[in-house]
Amino acid sequence: MTAFLPVIFLFSLGLGTTITFASSHWVLAWMGLEINTLSILPLMANSHHPRAIEAATKYFLTQATAATTMLFAGISNAWITGQWDILQMSHPVPTTLAILALSMKMGLAPFHYWLPEVLQGLNLTTALILSTWQKLAPFILLIQMTPTHPNILMWLGLLSILIGSWGGLGQLQLRKILAYSSIAHLGWTAVVMQFSVQISLLILLTYMIMTSAMFLMFNFNKATNFGALTISWTKAPTLASLAPLVFLSLGGLPPLTGFAPKWLAIQELTTQGQVLVSLLAALAALIGLYFYLRLARTMSMTFSPNNPSGMTPWRLPVVQQTLPLAISVIASTSLLPLTPMIVAMIS
Repeated sequence: MTAFLPVIFLFSLGLGTTITFASSHWVLAWMGLEINTLSILPLMANSHHPRAIEAATKYFLTQATAATTMLFAGISNAWITGQWDILQMSHPVPTTLAILALSMKMGLAPFHYWLPEVLQGLNLTTALILSTWQKLAPFILLIQMTPTHPNILMWLGLLSILIGSWGGLGQLQLRKILAYSSIAHLGWTAVVMQFSVQISLLILLTYMIMTSAMFLMFNFNKATNFGALTISWTKAPTLASLAPLVFLSLGGLPPLTGFAPKWLAIQELTTQGQVLVSLLAALAALIGLYFYLRLARTMSMTFSPNNPSGMTPWRLPVVQQTLPLAISVIASTSLLPLTPMIVAMIS
């Protein structure tokens, strides 16, 4: 792939998301989502590796199914009510179909099975785009809809938190761990969406910052499994010492950035009388904290048995861009004191 083609595809990604953001018509929203899908497919298959081609094929089939279901829901609503407007979804069947289709696009449970397998076949840069930017357009469509069954998003979110926390426990591949982390954090976004769109947006933005720090950290160390993490201290000792803070922030421990969205979500659920849901979500977050602790221990307190070869990267450093990594790491660990200001800005 020539140098200017990735720029064109990235521009198309931005264009598709912008079209979806600006649309109030189901056909225009579907068009933006399809531009998004078709733009990222060449980036996914760029390496010409069989795993990358398999991941691109799985992603295309899943997204095409979800987009077709969403378009069918919009057509059904127009046929029944005469309205194409997204805000005018009033019939229960098209509304539920549209919510399930958008949940499949985002990777919410129980439609999450494609996400770990697709991420496992991608390079870390493309996986970062898929885990962050590609979630924005379906999220914007979800918050514009009023579910006829008020608790459908809350139960989908709770199921995603539970599956995302349990699914990452036995994984050794970092991209699959990040995929289950994405499922769990999207669950936190969905579980509180019907009560407070502002908190849901804060959770999504915080997740994007923290997961960007993780992806950039693994990309800097060229790490895709636990074994590669054991020699990361030889490549960047300072980064290896800061990495546990990022992992614990994703787990939601105070006084790190990741504590704020979980705290606000549990507070909102408790205020709305959903005590059982908030209790289950908090317990699942504790389960998910375990595999973040595994990552922190492996990266900062475990040494590779082949130390002489592991020291080679330290003697032969490679120049890489570190400004995005530095910004995302700082934001992932130190934004908790600014939570009141951030909440006031998005309210």
